Amino acid sequence: MSENQVMERLVQLIEHGTSPYHVTADVERQFREAGYTRLFMGRPWELERGGRYYVTVHDSSLMAFSIEGQVGRTAGFRIAAAHTDFPGLRLKQKPELLRNGYAQLNVEVYGGAILNTWLDRPLSAAGRVALRGKDVLHPVTRLVDLKSPLFVIPNLAIHLNREINKGVELNRQKELLPVAGLWGEEMKEGYFRKILAEELAVEGADILDYEIGLYNCDRPEYVGRGEAGPYLSAPRIDNLSGVQAIVSGMLEGGGEGICVGAFFDHEEIGSRTKQGAGSQLLSLVLEKIAAGLGAGRTEYLDALWESMLLSVDVGHAYHPNYPEKMDLTNQSPLNHGLCIKEACAQTYATDSRAVAVIQQICMEEGIPFTKYFNRSDGTSGGTLGAIASTMVPVPTVDAGIPLLAMHSARELMGTEDERALAGLLGAYYRL
Repeated sequence: MSENQVMERLVQLIEHGTSPYHVTADVERQFREAGYTRLFMGRPWELERGGRYYVTVHDSSLMAFSIEGQVGRTAGFRIAAAHTDFPGLRLKQKPELLRNGYAQLNVEVYGGAILNTWLDRPLSAAGRVALRGKDVLHPVTRLVDLKSPLFVIPNLAIHLNREINKGVELNRQKELLPVAGLWGEEMKEGYFRKILAEELAVEGADILDYEIGLYNCDRPEYVGRGEAGPYLSAPRIDNLSGVQAIVSGMLEGGGEGICVGAFFDHEEIGSRTKQGAGSQLLSLVLEKIAAGLGAGRTEYLDALWESMLLSVDVGHAYHPNYPEKMDLTNQSPLNHGLCIKEACAQTYATDSRAVAVIQQICMEEGIPFTKYFNRSDGTSGGTLGAIASTMVPVPTVDAGIPLLAMHSARELMGTEDERALAGLLGAYYRL
């Protein structure tokens, strides 16, 4: 894959991936177009050596795997994992508010969003809708993306708050309500449900529930001199950069063994859900792979001890305006390569033998990298790596691209770093 293709694929995923459901759908498209066969969790898997497969889980998570070369019954799994979700605002049920000529929506905050970055942005809505169907136990679900910038959360003018530049704490219930438009014939009670019904070409009464979030309509833009670089400013880089790097690495293929790409939802809210990394999902999929190859439970357990997990998520880039927030000796500026993240508290999965594997791959392939640590007097969150490795106890490494403005409605990355990360994933799966 060319260097330009790496960034082109990431930009395309950012534009298509406006909700975790749409991220998963686009990942599925990429695997399907590459010849991967779809499987289903509730059915037996009959697998073949040389086969490539994927399975979607609850519409917002996906597991893909390939069986390369002569694989024995106790062959280990080479796993990489990322998450499909991102911080933002989610719509409540019955979200419509009509106030003095304005139509607004009632929202709640999802994950650790930097709230003031959502003000004065063109916003749209995307997600999953559950519809009435003939089978009560299996409701019909449809994805929806309104695409147009229909909403905005306006800031308060400085004339009405002279202290605004000293910092403002936004009230999540009061001050984050987006304006949808002026009242009119179309802006009556239940207007949002009517918008959904029209978009899906269904009756409003058939919409039972939904999981829909607002998203920033800003398009990705390259920043700096040249056609593609050196920076990309875009929404949802965390963690679509990791998702796309894994997909690109898997599609290169060419290694020996069982290569697995795991794409989980709900990392931004703790991962402890049925489709999150804190569930048994990964272990269930790995055991079904083993069973599909004719291996028993004991052989599956033996295979875990020849396995490894690479947790692929963004890290904090060195910020030139806030050098005091950085560790004294371990820093990750943009465009210096991917970063390997470590923490003795295991908020980043830290295992020196596993890190040595990734570090040697980088050195042998000429892939630039840095190492990231938090300041000793501070913390900066964690990833799904440490969580997933408690469910599937294999050596685990946290790595990803360094990022500025993490959890903002618009983030900033180095283009060279994504190329380095995609190179690492390709090499990792070729081992």
